[in-house]
Amino acid sequence: MLVSLPTIAFIGGGNMAASILGGLIASGVDPSRLWASDPNPESLTALQALAPINTTANNADAIAAADIVVLAVKPQIMATVAKAIAPLLTDTQPLFISIAAGITSASLDQWLGGKQAIVRCMPNTPALVQTGATALFANNQVSDLQRQQAQHILEAVGIAMWVEQEAELDIVTAVSGSGPAYFFLVMEAMQAAGREMGLSAEVAEKLTLQTALGAAKMATQGGVDAAELRRRVTSPNGTTERALGIFEEGDLRGLFLSALTGAKLRSEELAKELEDN
Repeated sequence: MLVSLPTIAFIGGGNMAASILGGLIASGVDPSRLWASDPNPESLTALQALAPINTTANNADAIAAADIVVLAVKPQIMATVAKAIAPLLTDTQPLFISIAAGITSASLDQWLGGKQAIVRCMPNTPALVQTGATALFANNQVSDLQRQQAQHILEAVGIAMWVEQEAELDIVTAVSGSGPAYFFLVMEAMQAAGREMGLSAEVAEKLTLQTALGAAKMATQGGVDAAELRRRVTSPNGTTERALGIFEEGDLRGLFLSALTGAKLRSEELAKELEDN
């Protein structure tokens, strides 16, 4: 069954745009309602392989047909792209959804000519396999219907949650935006420890990855919080308690707080650097 959505244009055809387009198509969105613009013919060919969407190398062609415009270009070129779009908005007022890290809604609004409906979002890389976690922020120009539309688009690649203050997106960047890398580091460390203690590389890898998958499923599907799940697998005087005690002695919680605080501060710095350039 085809899902009824306005026409959506993606400016930029990279991995994240492809993942969202793929999710929309998989959820039943009519490909004829989807546009993608990118100067790279190879990117457009790859997007066409997903489904017969409309593709073009000209942003103006894509925007002319669009009710919603997803800005999926690199942050470093967003100002140039947005300023080029601004003159095209005399006869249309689309909803803009930006997936560019560090670009504030105020900067985007200024570059686009002012009084634009803008949703900023911070997806993460698991969106590439439709298990993403995305936070969204809407400026005052965004209507209730547009909020619903933006949420529907991002839910095509995982979960989507709203924040009320734009500054919260810097915290989101630290928690879920950068978060996959933290879990990958833990996986690396567990595999290395398994090898060091005598397991083959293949056994250490497969056991670690399946354990991570199983733990994530238990945490997301069981209706029980992580602290309780931890308690349930920690027998008194057992092996798990010994290992967790060593983690606590090393102040793992404090280390995570310091690391995520550092990521948040760097997100704020990057935003300022992008605005100053």
